[in-house]
Amino acid sequence: MRVATFSIAGERRVGIVDLDAQTIAPFDFAVDQAKAGILALIERNGAGLPRTLSPIPLAQVEIEAPIPQPRRNIFCVGKNYHEHAHEFARSGFDSSAGAGAIPKHPIIFSKVPESVVANLASVLIDSSVSTAIDYEAELAVIIGKGGRGISRENALDHVWGYTIVNDVTARDLQGKYSQWLIGKSQDTFCPMGPWAVTRDELDLATAGIRCFVNEDLRQDSRISLLIFDIPTIIATLSQGITLKPGDIIATGTPVGVGIGFDPPKYLKAGDVVRIEIDGIGTLENRFVEYAQ
Repeated sequence: MRVATFSIAGERRVGIVDLDAQTIAPFDFAVDQAKAGILALIERNGAGLPRTLSPIPLAQVEIEAPIPQPRRNIFCVGKNYHEHAHEFARSGFDSSAGAGAIPKHPIIFSKVPESVVANLASVLIDSSVSTAIDYEAELAVIIGKGGRGISRENALDHVWGYTIVNDVTARDLQGKYSQWLIGKSQDTFCPMGPWAVTRDELDLATAGIRCFVNEDLRQDSRISLLIFDIPTIIATLSQGITLKPGDIIATGTPVGVGIGFDPPKYLKAGDVVRIEIDGIGTLENRFVEYAQ
C-alpha cells in the first residue's frame, strides 16, 4: 500500500495512492486526526484501515511529507555503505576516521523534526551560514510498533513501512563541530517523501537507490549493500532507547556524494536533486538561495 499525506482546500488529509489511475483515496479521518499525517494510520494499533472516500485526481492535491513534522528527531546512520565510508574518510570531514574507515558499530546522529520538507519543496541554501551543501540519498524506515530491547530476529515486525529522505548536509558545519546535528538540521535540510509504502511493498534484497543532480547520475547502489542492515540498526537503537510508533530512521547513503569528488561538487542555487528508490518512488527538490 502506498500512502500519502496531502492537502486540499486548505485541509490536510491522508489517503491511498493509485499511481495507475493517478488518484488518491482519502481515509475517513477527522480533520484533527489527519493533521499528524500518516501517524494517524500508524497509531490505530491494529484496528484495521478506516474506510476510504471517493478518489481525487493527484493533480488536484498538494502532496506533503508523509509525516510533516515528526514528534521526535529523525534517527540517522552515518557511513553505512562500504564505498561511501571510504570516500567520507578521505574527505577530511570525518571526525571518526581515526578509528578506521569502516565503523565497527552503527554511527548514530539525528536531524531535528523542523528540518522536514515535502517532495517538490525548495531546499534553502543560506550562503551566509554554509557554502558546502551536499546531498545524501537514503532509505528511511518508519517504525510502526514501538519497543525497547528489540532483537534482530524480531526487528522487521516493528517496521510499518518506508519512505525516501535526502539527508542534506552542510559539510563545512559538519567539519567545524564535533557533533553533526547543526550541519544536518538546517531549515529544509530533510526532504522526505513523496509518500510512504507499507513494509510489504519494498523488497530490501533487490531495491535500488539512485540520486541525480541536474540529471547527472551521482549515486547508484542497492539497499542490500548496507553495512549494518535494518534489523541491526533497530536492535542497536532500541538498546536502552524505547522506539515509538512514527519514529523515522534514515539508514545511510551510498557512494557518490558531492564531497567524494575532487574538487567537491557542492550544490548551488538552481540545482535539482532527484532520488529514486525502487518500490517507493521519486523524491525531487530544487535548491534555492535563502532570501533574507
